[in-house]
Amino acid sequence: MTHSPYPSTALDAARRAIADQLREIRRDAGLTGREIAARTGWQPSKVSRLQGATTPPSDDDIRAWCRACDAEDKIPDILAANRTAESMYLEWKRVQRTGLRRLQESRIPLYERTRTFRVYSSSVIPGFLQTYEYAAALLGTIAHFHGTPDDVADAAEARVERSHIIREGGHRFAIVLEESVLRHVVGDAATMAGQLGYLLSAMALPSVSVGIVPTGRPRGMWTLETFTVFDEGRVHVELLTAAITVTTPGEITQYAHAFEEMAGLAVYGAEARSRISAAIDSLD
Repeated sequence: MTHSPYPSTALDAARRAIADQLREIRRDAGLTGREIAARTGWQPSKVSRLQGATTPPSDDDIRAWCRACDAEDKIPDILAANRTAESMYLEWKRVQRTGLRRLQESRIPLYERTRTFRVYSSSVIPGFLQTYEYAAALLGTIAHFHGTPDDVADAAEARVERSHIIREGGHRFAIVLEESVLRHVVGDAATMAGQLGYLLSAMALPSVSVGIVPTGRPRGMWTLETFTVFDEGRVHVELLTAAITVTTPGEITQYAHAFEEMAGLAVYGAEARSRISAAIDSLD
């Protein structure tokens, strides 16, 4: 099976649908790929990449392709589809260019209207459960890596303020963490001890369920990227270079199913608390 160049199946499907449209327009015009290349002044390899969905087309590429095929009436629809695909993939630097605080605050409306949050994390403690010190240390490393404006203190404060919803009525949080998250030290040992202690206290809240997937547990599901399912309406997937928003119903269902698989591997209650306490004890 060919490996997709895109990190989301929804984005992959959107890109391939555009490539298929371009290919059909070429065929309807009775042109070969080399003839498209000759009419547009491109290399034949570019034509192959565009209709093979290995390179996303620019708006100018779409216009040139359609004009070469005498199909200018197709331009508006394909441009609209292309922009929809682009909106699925947001580069972190573009999102964060005005600072991390704005990024935290921009999500407040979504968080406030969501009733049920399902969170799986294989990397860090989820933002809902972060202490200020942990958030500041984590956001500091993100800002340094991505070269974003240094408003880490404000961003950490905004993240903690945003987390008030875990103590409000009307929201439920089902959170599953890989045990390795408990052992990955963010900041220093004191910061991590405070964070894990807060995680223990948050588990007592009636709206919060925390499961820990033990290290070394046999599983039929591989470790996944960190993601959050908001009710049944959308999923946010966090990657190194991008934040992906998934809104396709079929794909949301797949993430919900993946969450249930991971939740089934986790331990809860006293056993989960024991593993968190062991991680605290292991800190120097």
